[in-house]
Amino acid sequence: MKLYHHSFLLVLIIGLALVGAACGAPQLSAPRKQINLTVEDGASEFSIEIPAGSTVQDGLDAAGLTLEGKDRVEPSASTILEEDALVQVIRVEEEYQTVEQVIPYQVIRQPTENLPEGEEQLLQAGKNGLEEAAYLRVLENGEEVSYEQINRVTVEEPVDEIILIGRQAAIGSVNLPGSLVYLSDGNAWKMENSSSNRSLAVATGDLDGRIFQLSDNGEWLLFTRKVDEEGVINTLWAANISGEEQELIDLEVSNVIHFADWVPGSVQEVVYSTVESRVAAPGWQANNDLVIKRFSLTGWTEVSEVIQETNYGGVYGWWGTDFEYIRDGSSVVYASPDQVGVINIESGEKRTLLDLIPFNTRGDWAWMPGLGIGPRGNVLYTVQHAGDPESDSAEGSPYFDLVAIPLESGFAIKLKENVGMFAYPLPSPLVEKRTGEKGFQLAYLQAALPEMSETSSYRIAVMDRDGSNQRVIFPSLDMSGLEPRRGWGAWGPRQSSAQEGYPLAVLYQNNIWILDPGTGEANQVTGDGRVQRLDW
Repeated sequence: MKLYHHSFLLVLIIGLALVGAACGAPQLSAPRKQINLTVEDGASEFSIEIPAGSTVQDGLDAAGLTLEGKDRVEPSASTILEEDALVQVIRVEEEYQTVEQVIPYQVIRQPTENLPEGEEQLLQAGKNGLEEAAYLRVLENGEEVSYEQINRVTVEEPVDEIILIGRQAAIGSVNLPGSLVYLSDGNAWKMENSSSNRSLAVATGDLDGRIFQLSDNGEWLLFTRKVDEEGVINTLWAANISGEEQELIDLEVSNVIHFADWVPGSVQEVVYSTVESRVAAPGWQANNDLVIKRFSLTGWTEVSEVIQETNYGGVYGWWGTDFEYIRDGSSVVYASPDQVGVINIESGEKRTLLDLIPFNTRGDWAWMPGLGIGPRGNVLYTVQHAGDPESDSAEGSPYFDLVAIPLESGFAIKLKENVGMFAYPLPSPLVEKRTGEKGFQLAYLQAALPEMSETSSYRIAVMDRDGSNQRVIFPSLDMSGLEPRRGWGAWGPRQSSAQEGYPLAVLYQNNIWILDPGTGEANQVTGDGRVQRLDW
């Protein structure tokens, strides 16, 4: 039994020794493999040792290098490195440059009938424009890798040089009963007694055609000029066109869109209405004012009377109000999209003659009825927007009637149904017939498609003052229709000996035609298609 006991103890001791050896101090693992990393940063080179399995970013940190902006490394910073490697740091620089560049002007040689054959005249001096181009230059480690334009802004638009080249007119000469002035290519020209006798009246090259009114004596011209200035649409000027040298008077009035004219019987007083410039369409907000200004030949000006202060102007008042002086100077008639009336100059009393249904244009413009005052100053001709009995929307009615309104009674008399919205009635001066009777005619534009008169072409019609003897006189049916516009025509200043009436100068396809309403004769006066306005 003792022997067995000692054997068991020996085995137990040996087993415990083996277990103790297994649970003794820990064994050391093999160290991680070191790799060589070469980092190139421009002209500098770094050689470092880092453990295998490190990232490129670990290597940059070990080398004390940082990336800024758009700097990058190859391979990328997140790449894990297991073997010796080369890392390149790419330093990226961006440079912004602004370069001014000249925009050369173009030379336009423009034929004109206003000069003799082969003669040249500088209409508008050319001027180079200027633009600024922005470029982005990218460098990597000091070497340019890209250079591209990222923006271009026009600082100043170029101005074309325009040279007029005289060409022989293919149109015969027409005798004229007085001086006819017209606007062509931003300049005012004058024909005296004959269409072949032409001269340059105002040569600024910037008339915009908004206002173009000849004085009663034919010696002065009132006009507006374009202005390249923020907040200014145009400016109002007067010029004496009776002499050989131009006399330009700056009336110190800006933003005249709808109305300006000579005060009856005066060549040194003008009446006008203004607007305020706006960025939004149509480009202005009307003041609906009416002001008289006096000027001297030395250029001195002063406001002599305010007939109507700036006001809201009623429905569609943002568009504006049109005016016309009664020739005896006692009153002014006015027209807006919803009303026609008269203002007494002395008392300032404003009297409504006709309430209108405003026409819904569904656009950024407003319909205006047009005004024409008879030569005796006692009757007003205009266009009335008539309602549509088959429609619930009166403002959308396509019907427009020509009416006469005696200023004393104020009751509108219908002269012609369905003339179209752009009839623009134009009464003639008084005509003394061979019988001794005095009367006058009314010219107006008649829409070819009255119920589509907003886009229709028109023809010129005339009638007697009471609406009788209505007839279309121009253009003939084998010619295309006329484009309606304010200032479409003007009656001549006196009768010719061969007719019982006055000649009528009209604009057709941007050329001047002289019509004889009595005989129906029509003579073309210009042929280059560049006339914008006329007055007689």
